[in-house]
Amino acid sequence: MTISPDASVATRPPAVGADTSGRRAGSDFARLSQRITEAGLLKRRPGYYTARLGLVVTLFTAGWGAFLTLGDTWWQLAVAAFLAFVFGQIALVAHDLAHGQVFRRRRHSEIGGLLFGNLGVGMSYGWWMNKHTRHHAHPNHEELDPDVAPDILVWSTEQARASSGLARLIGGHQALLFFPLLTLEGFNLHVAGLRALRSPSMKNRLLEAALLLVHIVGLLSALFLVLPPGKAVAFLAVNQCLFGVYLGCTFAPNHKGMPTVTGAQHLDFLRRQVLTSRNVRGGLLTDVMLGGLNYQIEHHLFPSMPTPHLRRAQVIVREYCAETNVPYHETGLVQSYREALAHMHRVGEPIRQQRRA
Repeated sequence: MTISPDASVATRPPAVGADTSGRRAGSDFARLSQRITEAGLLKRRPGYYTARLGLVVTLFTAGWGAFLTLGDTWWQLAVAAFLAFVFGQIALVAHDLAHGQVFRRRRHSEIGGLLFGNLGVGMSYGWWMNKHTRHHAHPNHEELDPDVAPDILVWSTEQARASSGLARLIGGHQALLFFPLLTLEGFNLHVAGLRALRSPSMKNRLLEAALLLVHIVGLLSALFLVLPPGKAVAFLAVNQCLFGVYLGCTFAPNHKGMPTVTGAQHLDFLRRQVLTSRNVRGGLLTDVMLGGLNYQIEHHLFPSMPTPHLRRAQVIVREYCAETNVPYHETGLVQSYREALAHMHRVGEPIRQQRRA
């Protein structure tokens, strides 16, 4: 197992693969988990999620109500922007459902995920579940984490040297192109979900396909029945582009620019999750906008922990990491983007060198 040196010095662990605590690595997470359990932070919060899901549904209904009320006007672009934010919040709710934070029974979580994900925003719940489960099991692992696969962007100098196709075309200037590329992420979610439906191994494939079809047909029908073609296309572009940027800005601070892992994994669970994750400081507004994912370290350690408990868990986890000498990285939101973009620029250097040669 190796940790890529492409990460900044501020976030690089002091010894690659070492148990810096002087204790048995396998017992460290157990002791932390006991503290978290004793604090009652793994208990469910049905009242919170009832209110949150109700609010999201209300905002969704209000947005489409405003759309129908306004009719043929360019003010609909403001509605498109508002609904982009609502779609992002719906996606964050689907994330919590996928982690079993809302319901005890998996079946109930699946139903909620299909309704909020497939029907609500046109994102395949089954496809995303498969992808996100692999990410949580191997965060920032270059061979095992699909979120750092060298598809369009590269995440290490090794990936840059071996890049081809779009990754080679874009990689040298990917930091500059990152936010513009996020405008396509909303469309990419739809396409990736539809492509995943071709796999016979996908659970509930027919139901997922039906719900995605209802979302797509319903969205396009509403736009082109209420608006002239030009305004309908503009609404769709603004809505989906801002939706993609919002999702990207929500997920990018979590791991981008943190150390990446290659080879056989020898880090224990605690270090594997903490060393590859970044927390984002902020108050209530940050918690709402990022859906609690600003407590990424705590979320990765305890994925089923209800979102409102993450802030309290942070105090315990941060203190425990200090006790066990495990680096705990936390920064402001703007700085998190700076670190991510600086990392992306740095790892693209091999591509720029090859072009200069």
